[in-house]
Amino acid sequence: MLSSNVKQSSKFCKCYCCLNPIISFPSSLDYQNSGNVNSSTFHYDFATATTSSLYPHTQFTNSESLPSLPESFRSFTRSFPQYLTTVEADQIRANDYRHLYLSSHVCLDYSGHALFTFSQQQQQQQSGEFIASSSSNSHHKTQRVSSIEISHKANESLSLEFEDKLRRRIMRYLNVSEDDYSMFFTANQTSAFGLLAESYPFQTNKNLITVYDHENEAVETMVKCSKNKGARALAAEFKWPKLKIYREKLEEMVLGSFRKKKQNKGLFVFPVQSRVSGARYSYQWMNLAREYGWHVLLDASALHPKEMDTLGLSLFQPDFIVCTFYKVFGEDPSGFSCLLVKKSISPILNHSYISTSPGNMSVTKNDQGEFNECDVECKGLDQADALGLVLIGNRVRCVINWLTNALLALYHPHSERGTQLVQVYGPRVKFERGSSLAFNVFDWKGDRVDPMLVQKLADRSNISLGCGLLKHVWFSERYEVEREKIMVKEPKEGRKKCKGKKKERSESGISVVTANIGYLSNFEDVYMVWNFVSKFLDADFVEKERWRYTALNQKSIEV
Repeated sequence: MLSSNVKQSSKFCKCYCCLNPIISFPSSLDYQNSGNVNSSTFHYDFATATTSSLYPHTQFTNSESLPSLPESFRSFTRSFPQYLTTVEADQIRANDYRHLYLSSHVCLDYSGHALFTFSQQQQQQQSGEFIASSSSNSHHKTQRVSSIEISHKANESLSLEFEDKLRRRIMRYLNVSEDDYSMFFTANQTSAFGLLAESYPFQTNKNLITVYDHENEAVETMVKCSKNKGARALAAEFKWPKLKIYREKLEEMVLGSFRKKKQNKGLFVFPVQSRVSGARYSYQWMNLAREYGWHVLLDASALHPKEMDTLGLSLFQPDFIVCTFYKVFGEDPSGFSCLLVKKSISPILNHSYISTSPGNMSVTKNDQGEFNECDVECKGLDQADALGLVLIGNRVRCVINWLTNALLALYHPHSERGTQLVQVYGPRVKFERGSSLAFNVFDWKGDRVDPMLVQKLADRSNISLGCGLLKHVWFSERYEVEREKIMVKEPKEGRKKCKGKKKERSESGISVVTANIGYLSNFEDVYMVWNFVSKFLDADFVEKERWRYTALNQKSIEV
C-alpha cells in the first residue's frame, strides 16, 4: 500500500510520467491567453505541429532532396509561431556569443548552466592588459571580475568575499534558500558525487539507488565508494525503446521487500531527466523515496536554465542537490559544480572529510591584482533570469522536437522495407521531452555506423556532437533480436581466456551519438546537424570522407 500522500498525488499521476505530479509548467505562449485549454488537447496539437513542420509523410532519401535552410525555417515557424517570440535569445547570442557566428560552429556536445559570456572573457583579457600597463599607478582601481578560477582551500589568495557573493548569486538563481541549504564548490560533478559519497554514512544506511539510463563517471564514483563501505548499490532499469523507467522494479527497490516504512534506508539519486536520451521522470519518485525512509539526492545538472523554479521545493525539498556550471558557452566549457546540503540533514555527514577533501574547492579572484571592491557578474545566469522559464522552455521544446522529427524522416533510397537512416533512443516527438537526443546512424545494410566516427566526421563539418553509452536497458522478448544487434559487448571481469575458447563477454550498453540543445541553440544549428546526418544516405559517404581525410593529410605532410 502506498502512503496517503502518495495516493493523494496519484490522483494526478498514476504512472510517475508527468513533469510535476500536480501540474505541468506553462507551455506555449500562444496558449497563455486562450482560456481553459485542455492539457491533452494542447499536447496533441503540439505533436501535430511538429509533424507538419517538415512536409508530413515525406521521406528524404538523399541530402540533395532536403529543403533549403530558409525554406525549412519558414515551414518551422509556420508550425511553431511561438519560436519567433524567443528572438531575445537570438539577440543575446549575437551580442555576447559572437564567436559562434564568426566560426559558424554548432556546439551541441555538452549541457550545463553558463555563468559567463564570451564578451566577458574578452573584457577580462582587455582588463588584464590594462592592469599590466598601469601597474605603476599608485592609486587603486575598482575592477569588475568577469571570470573565475577554481583553487584548493589551501590557496592563500582565497577571497572569502568573492566566494560568498558567488555562492549567494548561484543559490538565488537555483531558487534555493540560504536558510535551508549549505553550498560547497567542487571541481566538477564527479567531485561533488565523490564528496557526498565519502561523507555519507553508508555504513549504517546501507543502500544506494541510482536512476540513470547512461554511463556516468560521477555515479560510478559514488557506487564504488558506497560498496567499499559495505552498502548495496542498485540501479533502475529502463524499458526499450523509449527508455521509460521500469516502474514496477523501481517501486520494489524503493519500497523494499516488506513494503514497510523504515528510516535510514540509504541514498536515492535522482536526475529528473537524462542528459543523454532526454527522457524525463516524474518528481513523484522523490516523494515516494522520502516517504519510505530514503535520503534524496537531486542531480540538477541536466536541467534547463530556470527549471529549478518548477521543482516546487516546498513540496520536494531534496536532502542534497548537485548542479553544474560552465564558464563560456561554446568557447570554454570548463567550470565547476556545486553540492547543496539541507541543513537539517547536515549532522549525519562526516564533516571532517568535507573540510579536508581535495575535491572541495573554493572560488578565488583572478591573480591580476588587488581591488578595493569585488563585484560578481554572472552574465549567463542574468540572461537566463531575464529570459525566464516559459521562453526558454518554448524555444528548447520546439528545436529539439523538430530535430528529432527531421532525423526520423531520413530513409535509405531503394529500400523495400523503408529502412530509416537514424534510430532515436528514448522519447521521440513529445511535449515534455528533455533537451538531449540519443541516436545512431545505420547504413543501407542495417549495420550501425560507429558513433565515434560520426562524431569525428561531424567535427570536420564544424559540428560538435557528443558520444554516450546507454546502460541498464531492459528488453522484452519482442526486442531480443534488436538487443543482440546493438548492445556493446565487453569481457567479463575476472574471466580468463581458456585455450580454444572465446573469452566470455557481458552486455555493457548501447553506444550512441548525443546532441544537447541549449537555450542559445537556434534553428540553424539543428538544421546543420540534419543536413550533415543526411549525407550518410550516400552509401559511399564514409569511404569518400576517409579518402579525403587521407588526401588532406598527405598534402599537409608534403608541404
